[in-house]
Amino acid sequence: MVTVSSDKQFSDQLRGYRLTTAEIIYHLPDYPDLLQTFIWQTMDIAPSFPSIRKFLLHWEQNLEGKLHSAKVMSTSLIKPSEFRLIDQSWQIH
Repeated sequence: MVTVSSDKQFSDQLRGYRLTTAEIIYHLPDYPDLLQTFIWQTMDIAPSFPSIRKFLLHWEQNLEGKLHSAKVMSTSLIKPSEFRLIDQSWQIH
């Protein structure tokens, strides 16, 4: 049985969405000399990453922890089938 959620995720992937991970490093508000890491995953469109950009803009405008850096990584979930050549085969009657 296929759920509505998985149907939407599949159609999003066909439209170019990819699993995207953002590693965000920011300064702690009370201790600005210390850095903290925040990891976030979402489906986003490479290479513009509009969801990640919107999230980072929201962070800068609304959160106290000043951003130090952000690293964004993504991968396509739908890939060509992987195959390997075989050097033997048997036929069973």
